[in-house]
Amino acid sequence: HGNICRSPMAEFIMKKLVDGKGLSSDFYIESAATSTEEIGNDMYPPAKRILKEKNVPFSPRKARQICLEDYNRFDYIIGMDSYNMNNLHRRFPDDNEHKIYPLLEDRSVSDPWYTDDFNKAYWDIYEGCKQWLERILND
Repeated sequence: HGNICRSPMAEFIMKKLVDGKGLSSDFYIESAATSTEEIGNDMYPPAKRILKEKNVPFSPRKARQICLEDYNRFDYIIGMDSYNMNNLHRRFPDDNEHKIYPLLEDRSVSDPWYTDDFNKAYWDIYEGCKQWLERILND
């Protein structure tokens, strides 16, 4: 939603998973918001804390909103929940290349901004990133 919790966590988790397979040069991974609420802000401190606890490297960043150019630059555009999926489909209504997908097929990733459960969000995101990496490598 705001690109300060779940999406940057997913960005850095996926980067670590890709790096662990020695494939960093084959992937371009970024995160972006579907809203404008947090534009310019760094990752939320509790999100940084959980990444540190799980030994996931991250760097300072500024939240940005997804833009039309992103549709052309990326092979996959992944949302965390139904609200974000709806925003993505509004932003890219045609999705002719079928690039928009949820991170998890069977459920949304709960927003730790509201739940304060960054551990649960971490494990959901980790599971989704792991599944996506396997899917991409198998395609």
